[in-house]
Amino acid sequence: MFVRTALFTFAASTAAFASPAHAELPEAARQMIDTALASGDNAKIATVLDLARTTWPDDGEEIAAIEGAWAKTKAEKAALAAKEKEEAIRTAGLLDRWTGQGELGGFHSTGNSDTTGITAALHLKRQGIDWSHHLRARFDYQRQNGVTSREKYFASYEPRWEFDEGIFAYGLAQYDRDAFQGIDGRYAVSGGLGYQVIDGNSLSLSLKAGPAYRVTDYTDGRVENRVAGLAGLDFDWRILDRVTLTQDANAVAETGGQAVVIVDSSNTTLNLVTGLDFKATEKLRARMSYAIDYDSNPAVGAVSTDTVTRASIVYDF
Repeated sequence: MFVRTALFTFAASTAAFASPAHAELPEAARQMIDTALASGDNAKIATVLDLARTTWPDDGEEIAAIEGAWAKTKAEKAALAAKEKEEAIRTAGLLDRWTGQGELGGFHSTGNSDTTGITAALHLKRQGIDWSHHLRARFDYQRQNGVTSREKYFASYEPRWEFDEGIFAYGLAQYDRDAFQGIDGRYAVSGGLGYQVIDGNSLSLSLKAGPAYRVTDYTDGRVENRVAGLAGLDFDWRILDRVTLTQDANAVAETGGQAVVIVDSSNTTLNLVTGLDFKATEKLRARMSYAIDYDSNPAVGAVSTDTVTRASIVYDF
């Protein structure tokens, strides 16, 4: 009798030790979690796990283990996707990975010409890992009664290299022509440093500055070659979900021919553009903009300040 009692007591204690302190997660709860995991929706998965943790608090350890496994899998997938994306960028061809926007609309100008005409622009961008490339072009044209009253061209190419967090080096090659301002052709090259002051979802601000060299061909036959200093600003503010305020400025202050005499400048040009974009669809926007072109030393017979008001449609591609 003593031996039988001892064996029964040992078996009971062994079974109690082998059994978990709490019952396993109910089948209904596991099915709910598995369904959420299968959806791949991170927000839904997090919500279901929180709900399960609240509904079955005694199974918190098992739920935490499921959540840990999910977090690990999610991190591994994100790392793999990032690696694949980086590899795709590094192996992309010269003509691959370009995005951009095309713009078409009308304008009204004041200053050297008081006209209304058509405007067209193109902006292409190629974003790499450390490098980005920007190509910009704009054309304003107006012709009435067989006479051209405005014909202005602008084109630029700007590569950027971001070598530290928010800090970048830039290069710039720029061309513009405005016969009604007395400029047959103006060429500028520049290089320097910039800083991304703010880089948020709704607000961004970057500044850049550096030396420049500019050649200006005037319509009267004069040619000027000058060392210059360039300063630029790019500001975007998404006021509402579909409305964005943009502010772009480029100022080039020429010295009197000597790079060290920056304060005693002989000519300063300023291009200031303020725009308001309204997003109609994912790829289509309406844009209103106001531009000021200032030249402190214009050609003979020309005025210093031109303004252009533009209304256009912008298509992203």
